[in-house]
Amino acid sequence: MGLGKILHDHSEHAGRHEHGGTIDRPRAYDIMTWVLFGGGRRAAFTRMAALAKPRSGDRILDVGCGTGYLTRILSPVVMPSGHVTGLDLAPEMVEYARRRAPGNCDYVVGAGQDLPFDEGSFDTVISTFAVHHIPGGLRAAAMREMYRVLRPGGQLLIIESRPPASRPARDLVRRLSPAMRHAPEDLLGTMVPDAGFEVESQGPLPGLRYHVRARRP
Repeated sequence: MGLGKILHDHSEHAGRHEHGGTIDRPRAYDIMTWVLFGGGRRAAFTRMAALAKPRSGDRILDVGCGTGYLTRILSPVVMPSGHVTGLDLAPEMVEYARRRAPGNCDYVVGAGQDLPFDEGSFDTVISTFAVHHIPGGLRAAAMREMYRVLRPGGQLLIIESRPPASRPARDLVRRLSPAMRHAPEDLLGTMVPDAGFEVESQGPLPGLRYHVRARRP
């Protein structure tokens, strides 16, 4: 399968789910993200993981984990007693992640707006490039669920794509990536504080990314 075909199929598939949906082609997704990060995917995800300030012993949930790439980066950081759980709505992604799972990672099929975990189960909840896949009317519920499964004092980190400043570049990347069809400020709005979180930092990151880091009081 050629790169152009991969990008076209991903754009068409995600475009049909502009208001929510799944990506269910794990191998194509891994190739596509490697290309979109210009071969620097590991460095980029390592920097994003560092924003969550993971520590040994932490229990971390990755909502919308995809192929489990970020969970595998976090895995050695939280050792020896910590644990990383990935959740994704697509069974194909979860199965793909399970086949590559380190010993302290597990993966669950589920939706962000209906997390199958007890209250206060995690020290940190992370969601990277996943909120735009949640149907618009359910995103606020997903934020409330992330709040619920965090322990008091636990941390939330949301990272989404942001479109380039220039109009021609913005039009181009929006054709390639539905994740950039909306500014992250519009996508997230006030959902994080409305869910009860205290926002600690937010704003653009290098590489056309945007973050919100918050804490459950």
